[in-house]
Amino acid sequence: MKRSFWRRFLSLSRPPALRQTVFDFVTKRERRERGFKWSILVATVAAIALCLGLTPRGRYVAAGIPDEARLVAREILSLPTPREETDAAWKRFREQGIAESRRAHEQMYAEISPDYQRLIRYAGLEPGRGILRWGNYDRTLLLPATIFEPDDTGRSYRFKPNTHSIWLRQLTLKSGVLMFFQVPDGPGLAEALHGTTGIPVETSRQSTNSWGLRGPEPDPKAPLRGIVLGDSFMQGMFVDDDHAPPECLHRYLEEHYHVKTSVLNTGCLGYSPEQYHASLLAFADRFHPSFIVESIFANDFGDAFEVVQGKGDWGEGKYWMDQTAEYCRTHQIPLLVVAAPFESGMLGHRKAGFYPGQITNVVDLSSISFLDPCDDFINAHLELVTD
Repeated sequence: MKRSFWRRFLSLSRPPALRQTVFDFVTKRERRERGFKWSILVATVAAIALCLGLTPRGRYVAAGIPDEARLVAREILSLPTPREETDAAWKRFREQGIAESRRAHEQMYAEISPDYQRLIRYAGLEPGRGILRWGNYDRTLLLPATIFEPDDTGRSYRFKPNTHSIWLRQLTLKSGVLMFFQVPDGPGLAEALHGTTGIPVETSRQSTNSWGLRGPEPDPKAPLRGIVLGDSFMQGMFVDDDHAPPECLHRYLEEHYHVKTSVLNTGCLGYSPEQYHASLLAFADRFHPSFIVESIFANDFGDAFEVVQGKGDWGEGKYWMDQTAEYCRTHQIPLLVVAAPFESGMLGHRKAGFYPGQITNVVDLSSISFLDPCDDFINAHLELVTD
């Protein structure tokens, strides 16, 4: 009780605390400064929101923010990313690339001369008609609608059936998109080329069968049947039908095993492991192959020159190659994975540790299921040099 009395007594006798006062003009100035800073912040946020909402690139970035946040959280917690989220992210990335390429192509077409516009129309590459699709792992390709058609079942695009085409060279139009001049081989080609620098590659004529594949008509009843999966290497870019690798394999098997053989060449420029697997699913049940060959190249895992330096996206490539390998295992079909040699690896420093060496590290394959033909190519090159 006494302590409580003295406490109240001392609190009453204590002098009042001093308060620092501020002049009104200082208070107003500080208030204005705070308001100005807030207005800058609000304007900045509004500008960012406007960019994110009105531009395709902004909408793409905004849509990916939640996925990036989840990805960071999973990495912190060491949790795997569901495949559905990975596929959704790829879908947004590809749609954004197509949208940007479409605008760049429209601008290029409006600026080139009438002669080049005529050639582009002949090829089926003009805006609104050309096939803009994803390919080469992470790029957008512009393909002629006279030779290709869209594919929404996994291949992104495919050859049209029963077509005849030829490659053109010395065309260097800068359109901001990777454009291919594989054009119809018909009577209107000479007129379409008039006034341009384009030159036909006479040895590059190719045709497709009724299945929309390069090569002879498939024979599902042949005793020996094979499917070759791959990109432009297997398609036989710039070579005629008789010299496409799957056709050479077809002749080799018939000559050495004396058995009727049919080989499907599903190779198509710009394809990667995801499209290889989709091609397998598209034809395997229809053709019932005796064996499958999957041709791989460095750009299946990113930029080819970066891949050989160890910077490839091996996880994405592994996923689709494993899908193909699992299909072959469950259906008891022999699979051979072949790594197409990188030119610098044959004529310069090989650097095989990342490509093709990394393929054997990340993909579940036995030794007899993987072929590196680099030495065979080097030996053939040495023979030519010696001659």
